[in-house]
Amino acid sequence: MTAKILVSACLMGHAVRYDGQARPLVHPALDRWRQEGRLVTICPEMSAGMPVPRLPAEIEPGRSADEVLSGTARVLESNGGDVTAEFRQAAENALALAIETGCAYALLIDGSPSCGSGFIYDGSFSGRRRPGEGVTAALLRANGIKVFSDRDIDALVEAAGFTD
Repeated sequence: MTAKILVSACLMGHAVRYDGQARPLVHPALDRWRQEGRLVTICPEMSAGMPVPRLPAEIEPGRSADEVLSGTARVLESNGGDVTAEFRQAAENALALAIETGCAYALLIDGSPSCGSGFIYDGSFSGRRRPGEGVTAALLRANGIKVFSDRDIDALVEAAGFTD
C-alpha cells in the first residue's frame, strides 16, 4: 500500500482558515493522489473545536512550537486570549488521524501557527515572518511524519513517488 498524505483542509479548497477563507493549492499530483485515495484532509484547529472565522493567533515572540508542546510557551490570539490548549489539542488530533490512516507525509499550509513548516509569524501580529514551524507540524515531524509546506509540493512529489 502506498503511504497516505495528511493535507491541510484549506489547501484542498475548504474555507477553514482563521479568516474564513480557503487557500486552494492546484497541482497535478493532488488530483492524482485524490484519485488514488491517498489524501487525508484535516484542519487541525477545527478538529479541536475552534470556530471559523476566528481571531488570528501566533506563537509568542521568540518562542517555538516545541516550547508550546512542552508547555513553556503559548499561542496567543490578537486580543491576548490564550489558545495554547486548543493548538496542542489540534496537533494531537492531527497526529492521531495521521497514524490511524497510515500517513507517512503531511502537506501543510505555511505560515500558520499550527501548520507552518518553513515559516511562522513572529508573534507581534505585524505580518513579519520568521523561520519556524507550527505546533501541528512540529508534533508530526517529531513522530516521524515527513512534513512539507505548500511551497515545497515538488519535493513531496519526489518523496511520495508521483510520476506521470
